Amino acid sequence: MQNSLIGFIGAGNMAYAIISGLINNGIKHNQIKISDTNKALLSLRKTEFNLEVFTDNTKLAIQCNVIVLAVKPQVLSSVCKDLKNKLAINTLIISIAAGVRSRDIERWLGDNQAIVRTMPNMPALLNQGITGLFANKQVSDKQKSLAENILNSVGECLWVNDEGLLDVITAVSGSGPAYFFLMLESMTKVGAALGLDEAVAQKLSIQTALGASIVASSSEDSPQQLRNKVTSKNGTTQAAIESFQDQDFEVIIAHAMRAAFNRANEIGMELGNDK
Repeated sequence: MQNSLIGFIGAGNMAYAIISGLINNGIKHNQIKISDTNKALLSLRKTEFNLEVFTDNTKLAIQCNVIVLAVKPQVLSSVCKDLKNKLAINTLIISIAAGVRSRDIERWLGDNQAIVRTMPNMPALLNQGITGLFANKQVSDKQKSLAENILNSVGECLWVNDEGLLDVITAVSGSGPAYFFLMLESMTKVGAALGLDEAVAQKLSIQTALGASIVASSSEDSPQQLRNKVTSKNGTTQAAIESFQDQDFEVIIAHAMRAAFNRANEIGMELGNDK
């Protein structure tokens, strides 16, 4: 990675997170370039990171051997079509756009393009993310290692051999932070309704979630085993868990995650049906 020139098309939050991670891991400022149509955002990134910036994606792309597509799925088609057949065959494309299939990205860019699709998540902003990755057949082992090193700068990485599994990863970890935020929001409201100061209820909820996550990540026990350790017979936790189960908590979670999975699949189909 020390000899790579990495270009980011899109200067939003995820680009910010990855650039921060790369610089914190020793990548030099002059190895990173960024482009965006938002001049104010570009100016901010230039100030933050001392990077070369562009408003023309093509001028950036022809200088880089790695291009990170950090734009919204809905504009990815037009961004790629503007770059069609202008990239070197050995350029590595890394997409962080949810749902958009590698075959469509390749079609928009031109055939035989090495593409790694990824699904990072919001905690990448604090270098605590986890990213699912899929490589098309044009990606070499060296390029796979390069992509992994780039995304490892903001957390952990997991490869899948079936691109369809990225939609599952979207439902689990891509959208997952919002599920926990909803839980925290609900716990805070109920704590306040039962008499706590709202700020205290929120602090208790957040710290409990953080502590539970640390325990789960460091323990050899499964989440179910850990839950059983907390749940004393006929105690307060058992009463709460039984209330969850009486209201089909697991079914609610399953329906929500399947809705996220289905929507990720729909996005890929919708955006891949362009002419």
